[in-house]
Amino acid sequence: MMNMNCRLNGPARLMLVSDLDYTLVDHDAPDNLSLLKFNALWESYYRHDSLLVFSTGRSPITYKPLRNQKPLLTPDITIMSVGTEIMYGGGTDMIPDLGWQQFLSHRWDRAIVVEETNQFPQLTPQLDVKIIYSSGIALDVLPKGAGKGKALAYLLKKFKFEEKLPHNTLVCGDSGNDAELFSLPQVYGVMVSNAQEELLQWYEENASDNPNMLHATERCAAGIIQALGHFHLGPNVSPRDFKDFRKCKVEMSSPAHEVVKFFLFYERWRRAEVEKSEEYIQNLKPVFHSSGIFVHPSGVELPIHQCIDSLAGLHGDKQGKQFWTWVDRLSLVQIGSNAWLVKFNKWELCENERQCCLTTVLMSSKAEVPDAFTWLHMHQTWLDGLEIKEQERWLF
Repeated sequence: MMNMNCRLNGPARLMLVSDLDYTLVDHDAPDNLSLLKFNALWESYYRHDSLLVFSTGRSPITYKPLRNQKPLLTPDITIMSVGTEIMYGGGTDMIPDLGWQQFLSHRWDRAIVVEETNQFPQLTPQLDVKIIYSSGIALDVLPKGAGKGKALAYLLKKFKFEEKLPHNTLVCGDSGNDAELFSLPQVYGVMVSNAQEELLQWYEENASDNPNMLHATERCAAGIIQALGHFHLGPNVSPRDFKDFRKCKVEMSSPAHEVVKFFLFYERWRRAEVEKSEEYIQNLKPVFHSSGIFVHPSGVELPIHQCIDSLAGLHGDKQGKQFWTWVDRLSLVQIGSNAWLVKFNKWELCENERQCCLTTVLMSSKAEVPDAFTWLHMHQTWLDGLEIKEQERWLF
């Protein structure tokens, strides 16, 4: 079997498998708020020990523009084309699962079949296929062994073989091509409140009395977050749900949570969603070491406290604009008894223009203050050669 290319050494605490259009992504919500809430929740509490899987009807060609339009996280695995393709990763570095390709094409070479049968015009093609109707407009004709459910079953079998079977699996969908996901044994399922009629009918006929199946009362990503709490799979309060971060108390803080919380404050400060107060700036400074350095993507170094001071003049500069920040692919490694190396992609989206920095932060935990962390050093590099306007060169 091909190496799963999975970043986890052992079984995932949770594997979340979600459809994209009108499940994780709400195309009727231009502010993308529920998706951004999910992003903050996942990167804060799940990314380090869980797996995010996208299961979509989109092909690799149509998946790419969605990633450019919406603030999607990078999944660990992407199931595309209604289960006919499995890729590891979900950004520009996707690697196909050759085993799944071989499984679907076993003893089947379409080119040879067409070439040979064209010699006999009296022959009529016969298809052993699976037909799936969804969303009132989509009709998918697939190989008999394909489909979202078959692809997920294949992955679960591989995980079990490699002794990495996730402790819990949650599947999420809204339309007919997601029904197969809910039919797998020993998985939790959530059908979002805005589900299509064909899935509602399937639910009434097959799963309305299944305790592991939830018909959420919330739309799209909000329904997924609701299911996390309903099935007790982990935290279901996003850092974005806290209006005042000074009251953002969690059972166990972590470097990941601190990173997400800081960039949410940064976003709200620039959107003027928090009051302009010197108190906020002064409260930030103890979080950053007095001799800490910020390395800008241009290579210029500045004292980190000087960068914090510069935030004061940026209050409200994005007020009234579609301005959002989020972190993606957050990883953390403990490199000492009280030292952490945190790496992530930090995104900004403003009026349909986006930019991304690969960011590395060195943090230390404070022995005298439980669950408190100090930022010692911060280094950013433009991702894929992206550049930034000169007047914004010192922003985090």
